Amino acid sequence: MFVGRKRELDSLNKSYQRDSFQFPVIYGRRRVGKTTLISEFCKNKKSIYFVAIQSTGKENLEILSAQILFALAPEAPKTPFSSFRDAFDYIFVYAKRERIVFVIDEYPYLAASDSSVSSILQAAIDKYQANSKLFLILCGSSMSFMENQVLGYQSPLYGRRTAQHKLLPFDYLESAAMLPAFTNEEKITLYSVTGGIPEYLSRINNKLSLQENVRDIFFDPAGRLFEEPTNLLKQELKKPETYNAIITAIAGGRSKLNEIATKAGIETSQCSKMLSTLISLGIVRKEYPITEITSKKSLYLLDDWMFIFWYRFVQPDISRITAGLGEIVCQEVFAEQLSSHTGRAFEDCAIQYMWRMLKVGQLPLSFNKIGRWWGNNPRERREEEIDFIAFSGEKAVFGECKWRNAQFGLDTLEELKRKTILIPRFTSRYYMLFSKSGFTAALKDKAAREDDIILVGVEDMFFDL
Repeated sequence: MFVGRKRELDSLNKSYQRDSFQFPVIYGRRRVGKTTLISEFCKNKKSIYFVAIQSTGKENLEILSAQILFALAPEAPKTPFSSFRDAFDYIFVYAKRERIVFVIDEYPYLAASDSSVSSILQAAIDKYQANSKLFLILCGSSMSFMENQVLGYQSPLYGRRTAQHKLLPFDYLESAAMLPAFTNEEKITLYSVTGGIPEYLSRINNKLSLQENVRDIFFDPAGRLFEEPTNLLKQELKKPETYNAIITAIAGGRSKLNEIATKAGIETSQCSKMLSTLISLGIVRKEYPITEITSKKSLYLLDDWMFIFWYRFVQPDISRITAGLGEIVCQEVFAEQLSSHTGRAFEDCAIQYMWRMLKVGQLPLSFNKIGRWWGNNPRERREEEIDFIAFSGEKAVFGECKWRNAQFGLDTLEELKRKTILIPRFTSRYYMLFSKSGFTAALKDKAAREDDIILVGVEDMFFDL
């Protein structure tokens, strides 16, 4: 069953209806669903789907030739084209009389196998696009390559694309569509361990319990995600062991550049460059208090919930899991630590909820920025944190999220209000409170009487389903 990606699929189909040359570029991290989206789009359309491999240009040309002839000339002898130029010319000329979708998946592999491919493709586009009905899709998982060598100014293909789609992981609500057998609380927990990656979500067995699924995919040496982060690093990076040390340092609580470099045992300058690479891959993010444009308070945090879960709970116990004690490790995680992990992800879900509610116009104010805030409390001589502030101009919504078994009460609201005094710039204030276990009667009564307090339970967050 195809789930999500409605906006991207609608955009591709709309472009297809134009019946002229179209060249969308689709990219995103591995496992995010690029191939699934393209396959869904290609249904009932005449198409050539070529997946490049990490090999020589000669072998890639042979595979491409076979795909072209299979789709466009099934009765012709299966003799490979003599060059990529001849192969591309054949497709473009054929597409003068008939609409064809031509997909090159894992384009970075093809470009690496023959450095002239991008220039050859650029020449074919410039020569034939005015009279061609070709629908050309380039797809790739190497984020830096696609952004620099396909979309970037220095690329021969610069300026030729007619659309671009950077696929991101599903949010909690899109993820939930793949988890019909679970409660809404369990759906948020599963989002927190998969990071909303469609391929990982597809591995969830709706006939098993939440704990059984997490055990089977993470805490079993044969599990799908038992070695996934290290495998991804090996596929994407030249020095995976050093990147692994950096990620381990961040997962262990180091968030400042010098702390991370010291823990990883590398120079600060090298660490900074490698952090930039991890940011481009969507594994790390650089964050600063949302009300500040730049700040010395900036922190480096993991930006992938599956990585966070794995580096916090799986990596430290690799030996026990490998020795067949994964069931025990999983039980310990569920008994002692999973709630804390899910609580942090719940804050992200609340921010995603805010964007969705803004889109449908169901918030007391519009906003253009939203994110976490932290800063010094000079009176108490301690640092304070607010889960999120959504604001525009002098108007703001302050958000507090509680993933705990106790109900959200007046005391927590008053604590939030006390912290917001540290940010006097906002003259119009609202308070949105998110709770796993609901709200006390006293808080509900206060919210009913005062328009600036909005209560959101877990069930409220699944309004689209």
